[in-house]
Amino acid sequence: MIFRYSEWREDQNKDRLTFDELMKLFNQLLLHSDGNVDQALNWMTELDRKYQVFDSNKGLGFDAFLNWLKKEGYIEENNDILALTNKGSRRIRQDALKEIFTSLRKRSAGDHESPHSGQGVERLNETRPFQFGDQAFNIDFSTTINNAIKRGGLDEFSLHEDDFEVYETEHVTACATVLALDISHSMILYGEDRITPAKKVALALSEMILTRFPKDRLDIIVFGDKAVQVGLDDIPRIAVGPYHTNTKDALELAQRLLKKRRNVNKQIFMVTDGKPSAIFQNGQLYKNPYGLDRKIVNQTLSEARECRRNQIPITTFMIARDSWLVDFVKQLTEINKGRAYYSALNELGEYIFVDYIRNRKQRYRN
Repeated sequence: MIFRYSEWREDQNKDRLTFDELMKLFNQLLLHSDGNVDQALNWMTELDRKYQVFDSNKGLGFDAFLNWLKKEGYIEENNDILALTNKGSRRIRQDALKEIFTSLRKRSAGDHESPHSGQGVERLNETRPFQFGDQAFNIDFSTTINNAIKRGGLDEFSLHEDDFEVYETEHVTACATVLALDISHSMILYGEDRITPAKKVALALSEMILTRFPKDRLDIIVFGDKAVQVGLDDIPRIAVGPYHTNTKDALELAQRLLKKRRNVNKQIFMVTDGKPSAIFQNGQLYKNPYGLDRKIVNQTLSEARECRRNQIPITTFMIARDSWLVDFVKQLTEINKGRAYYSALNELGEYIFVDYIRNRKQRYRN
């Protein structure tokens, strides 16, 4: 396991250490350990031996922290086995969301609306003359009063219908998203951990939708030899296996999930570091990890074309620059009319969050 540390600052002293700060470290280790509480705690004790993470003299020892986790309901013990609770999973999502949004550039953050003005709930800065049917709560009183003063002055102040102005509004659209995470073996090859940043993005994105866009829907799937849906509380436990990359199965499952949603906008986000190397054929897994197998590629591209017919754009986030992957994603993007990005691991959250917000500015017509 590889730990990364930031540059030491003088204000980073134990006088400022809190249970919340220890909790952030614990959550990071939970993601690396695929949700294994015992393993995460063992790593914390290893870090404590080297870097004095805990301070028993100030009541912030390991035992005190463990008891605090149990008391706050973040972990529970059953038959001497420690496990993460639903509240603990929610705390991980909250920390991930805070971390990613803190790192976003100011121009990146914001709500997501359609660009069409009309009877909406999101105000714009622009105003226009009042029209019959406009909602009273959208009246711009400052501009309205100013218009009346310009017309009649303060001595004979009165309001006429022509004085009233209202804020322009935007249509707010609902969106259904499937986030597909690659869990093939290459996600941890060569000593580079690619799955932990992907899990962190899934946690943060789900928390953002739950809290800021409750009408939106987000489904999480993982794909290796086959694609499987996972629940929100299972995201920290996502683990890479000795799998190939069955991108076709991921697109099939994503479409089945999206067909159940009544949202106007539907989309697929796919985070991957490898070319497709497997498909199901007559119920059996056909795999070829070498180069671009035309049988695998053609069936996967056919699935991308089906997504396009169903008005489901695919946004692919490549976290590797393998030439085979780049060539495949280029073909997939052209067929689906979707988007593709190359993202460094430390920028994955920013790319996905910015694109999620931008994607919801689209408005599909039936």
